[in-house]
Amino acid sequence: MPKSSMGPEKTPSGNKKLRIGKIAYANLFPIFSVLENNPDNRGYEFIEGVPSELNRRIRNGEIDISPSSSIEYLRHRDAYSIIEDHSISSKGPVRSILLFSRRSIEDLDGRTVLVSTQSETSVALLRIILNKFYEMTCTLEASSEELAEALKTHDSYLLIGDDALREEHKWPDLHVYDAGDIWYKKTGLPFTFALWIVRKGCCFEDPELLEKFTLDLDRAKSTALKNLRRIARISPLRDLLSEDELVAYWEGISYDFGEEHKRGFELFRKYSEELGLL
Repeated sequence: MPKSSMGPEKTPSGNKKLRIGKIAYANLFPIFSVLENNPDNRGYEFIEGVPSELNRRIRNGEIDISPSSSIEYLRHRDAYSIIEDHSISSKGPVRSILLFSRRSIEDLDGRTVLVSTQSETSVALLRIILNKFYEMTCTLEASSEELAEALKTHDSYLLIGDDALREEHKWPDLHVYDAGDIWYKKTGLPFTFALWIVRKGCCFEDPELLEKFTLDLDRAKSTALKNLRRIARISPLRDLLSEDELVAYWEGISYDFGEEHKRGFELFRKYSEELGLL
């Protein structure tokens, strides 16, 4: 049964717990490695899921706070508040939102492009890239197939997160397009894939709990960015990527949400609205 949407769960002692959505991808591993190892995090319950699942769960009141898809916030702005100065963004290549294609992107007009079921913002971004930047009309079809199987029947497939990182260098004969890089080259602005959002009213009875989490998130970001090499040594992807590669990957991500990010986010909102994605 879904948990109550009335607010954070209570522990047996009566203390409330914030239910925190956790994306278990490499891009957020530094932040969560610090958050979860904070000895003062007993007021938090971490609930793991892929971005599309966490979008649904925060929308349904099953979690209170989550790093959630930008498109989720835009579609339900009245339901959420943003935690300021936090995001998952890129200013150029992001490396984990990749379109693998047997054809050049210019030759995909009129074709069906497979897209991961795990993401919603990345699918919206691909739609914008194809329609707005390349002036093409493609059918986007959700898939959970492995890349090797998918490419037996389709020309191209958008993968995200760790799936994209794992496949990045395995296919020398394919065209591989970084969605974050295309956006930056076409707009000159960062692209924000996810925001930390809070379900409005979730901490009405205990606003100090939200204030505490915001401070803990600030500290987690600051601490993580100062200790990327140490965090790389305990990353689940350390057998796939070297320490240097993991650090370079994280250094290519912006975890902030400043004025330049907001201009890029507003342009994403504008394009999404024009294409009927909201």
